[in-house]
Amino acid sequence: MESLPELARVVQLPDGTQVYVDPAHLPAPYSGPQVVHQHVHQAPPDRTVQRIALGSGVGAGAVAAGVYFGPLLVGVLTALAANLALLALLAAVCAWGVVTVVKSVAGTEGKAAAKSMRRVRRRR
Repeated sequence: MESLPELARVVQLPDGTQVYVDPAHLPAPYSGPQVVHQHVHQAPPDRTVQRIALGSGVGAGAVAAGVYFGPLLVGVLTALAANLALLALLAAVCAWGVVTVVKSVAGTEGKAAAKSMRRVRRRR
């Protein structure tokens, strides 16, 4: 090592090997602004129910069932609500259709019945 010039410097390469480099050939240190990379991650799911279950002495099987059946129950309830909303819409459309057909087909008796219904509604 005494035979090396004083200007030589030891640099470790990314593969782990060490080489001697003349400092004049090294890149100048960067003096610009520092760039900070911040990674924003989604928050982990809430495990409150599982923590309560484990704290009360319930086994891991119950916790696994809660993890599996919890989202499954939400999906089933959502599907039921969508089906009920569709059935309610269908019932409203059918009732509107029946009322429209009865009004158009009924003739004088239908008009008289509608008029008497209007009077009953006004009295209330």
